[in-house]
Amino acid sequence: MTRTTLTIATGVALALGLSACGGGSDPLATSSSSAGGSGASGSGGGITVGSADFPESKLLAEIYAGALSAKGVKVDKKLGIGSRETYIPALKDGSIDVIPEYSGALDRYVNKDAKAQTSEAILTELKGALPAHLEVLDPAKAEDKDAVVMTKAKAGELGVTSIADLKGKAEQLTIGGPAEWQSRSYGIPGLEKTYGLKFKGFRKLDAGGPLAVQGLKNGQVDLANIFTTDPAIKVNDFVVLQDPQNFFAAQNVLPLAVKGKLDAKGKEALNAVSAKLDTQGLTDMLTKVSVDHKKPEDVATEWLKANSLG
Repeated sequence: MTRTTLTIATGVALALGLSACGGGSDPLATSSSSAGGSGASGSGGGITVGSADFPESKLLAEIYAGALSAKGVKVDKKLGIGSRETYIPALKDGSIDVIPEYSGALDRYVNKDAKAQTSEAILTELKGALPAHLEVLDPAKAEDKDAVVMTKAKAGELGVTSIADLKGKAEQLTIGGPAEWQSRSYGIPGLEKTYGLKFKGFRKLDAGGPLAVQGLKNGQVDLANIFTTDPAIKVNDFVVLQDPQNFFAAQNVLPLAVKGKLDAKGKEALNAVSAKLDTQGLTDMLTKVSVDHKKPEDVATEWLKANSLG
């Protein structure tokens, strides 16, 4: 998830890549939890889990925090940090130690020459391109890709089912997405390069959040960047345009961590999360957060208990 990086009418700001997946509110919004002992390496003895500023990232961060706490690791949380442009430096300066990420979007962020498309190839390419102080742990089967989304009415009016169908029509259309989409290779520049699209305009919205959803519904934008696990797609009967050129690469959820901060027990806890997390489960949890308005921490706790991880 472009996230590059993941959501309907709930408070959300910008995302990843994820793919999935910019900006954010208070970059150091902090809470903490612990369960006896540190259980982690590093000078502080504990682990600070961060998240980007969109619901799925916050949910995943709560899952990571809960899994670590269940193993006796002292955990602090700094949620809603913002985009990679904000949280990647935070991993370097010690503000956070681990954050949920999306393989394809992260690969393209750290490697301007990234070409891999499949989950396996992306992981190999990503590991070879990461800064020396960072590492990724096991990826989950769960995948949340960026997508170009339209209302069913607009797609029918234009007769489009894929991004390729926008050729010759994009000049009359406005697309919405997070601010960083204007410059990222897996945003507007990439769509132009891969599909030859030049849009009439770009409207700065959030990363698949309520602004993107409302922008589509009220006609402020004709297309928007929304993540494939977003329940808003089903609730609003939106159309996800097919991606015949595989512009949006695989976006498996995985932990991004500072090397040396997680000991064997901490890595085991997060790898166990990845082993259990699949796309349908992630979508179901996100629905509880975005549609049923449950707290991400409560949904995370429920999932961890159901999977014998918390």
